[in-house]
Amino acid sequence: MAIFRTYHPQPPLSDFIRTFWLYKGYKPPHEMERVLPDGSMELVINLEEDLIKVYDQKNYDRFKSFSGSLVSGPHSNFAVIDTACQASTMGVHFKPGGTFPFFNLPADELRNEQVSLDTLWGPKAAEIREQLLEAESSVIKFRIIEHHLLEMMDRDSTQHPAVMFALMKFHLPHELKIADINEQINLSPRRFIQVFKNEVGLTPKQFSRIQRFQKVLQIIKGREQVNWTDIAFDCGYYDQAHFIHDFKSYSGLSPKSYHLHHGKQQNHVPFFE
Repeated sequence: MAIFRTYHPQPPLSDFIRTFWLYKGYKPPHEMERVLPDGSMELVINLEEDLIKVYDQKNYDRFKSFSGSLVSGPHSNFAVIDTACQASTMGVHFKPGGTFPFFNLPADELRNEQVSLDTLWGPKAAEIREQLLEAESSVIKFRIIEHHLLEMMDRDSTQHPAVMFALMKFHLPHELKIADINEQINLSPRRFIQVFKNEVGLTPKQFSRIQRFQKVLQIIKGREQVNWTDIAFDCGYYDQAHFIHDFKSYSGLSPKSYHLHHGKQQNHVPFFE
């Protein structure tokens, strides 16, 4: 039986991290899954094999192998992963722009990329994974990762006020134009893009489009019948063609195909060739 647990950290980690999660016994019938973009970054740790595979989007016979702990950067498209590497895993789901106190590099260097945690944290990555493997309960595992994140956190590092303001505006129920945000911050459009990419890993336009896509997924979640024309209009798409193009670019699927095949795990879709 599959077990799924989550834990929401306390401040100051909660300012940067949305949730810790743990999966055990995840053995789906499909071998691969699409992971859809949401504008954030993820730390993933395999609690069985010291291996994580990420497949080439255009050639599924090719894949990159990483050590048992990796950081997945913000994506502007979907990624394809091996479900066998998820049989027993845990992770940290950062808030958009929430990784800067923990990793000493600009977020846009990880855009559409994955990197082994030991590349960023050195021997500390293996130490954390060993402690997690020895821990018997999910509660203890969460405490271990929380302890190490607090230890690795640069408490003097602060988010740029313009980025903080923009992220707040992008998460409002109604879509806000980037030009409107630009009018309310004391930065040139070019400088705003630069600081936003540095902390979030995507341009403001890319991030805004992904949030609109995610709004679609939230609206249709749990619905048996969907009026796609109404959904497109409610989410601010100019027309149906624009909506379908965006949906396919982020998921690799048409809206109807996604609705038929999406899994229970948020932003994970079974992949069948």
